[in-house]
Amino acid sequence: MKIAVEVQPEGHAPPEVEYRWDADTDILSAQLSPRAVGDGMSGSVGLEGTDGSWLILDVAAGRLNGVEVAVWPDVRKLPVLNPPGQVEDAHVVVPSRPSKNDIASLEMDTRLVAEADHEQRTFHFRLGKPRSARTVRLARNLLVDVDEKSRISGLWLLNVPPCPTVS
Repeated sequence: MKIAVEVQPEGHAPPEVEYRWDADTDILSAQLSPRAVGDGMSGSVGLEGTDGSWLILDVAAGRLNGVEVAVWPDVRKLPVLNPPGQVEDAHVVVPSRPSKNDIASLEMDTRLVAEADHEQRTFHFRLGKPRSARTVRLARNLLVDVDEKSRISGLWLLNVPPCPTVS
């Protein structure tokens, strides 16, 4: 799985993240508020796990602006799941590439592993093979792991509200 990105330093406080659950489908979406602005492609990047799970990255004006968990992978529950201690505030930019007919979406197959704390308030999605990465704060409760080759290797969703269908 190779989604190359550029990490650009953030000049001000990171935006908030707004979580929404679709009670009928258990789809979770996390959107930045306010949305980042910039130049570049707008569209979606769909990541399909080998188990049929789906994550969809929302890219607007070249910036990563959100994520949607469309089909959940099996979530490995851990007693505690702490995000990395060292996190840098930044924008994550998806560089534009020439495409045929202005294609605005991309789908990729990848290994997708989901972990959550016991209360399912913190989720970590690992993409591809495990590898070392630095962690970037995209929004107050949304982190992105970026490997040494500037590719997305994981996503952290923090302080997620409970799913309305969970009793």
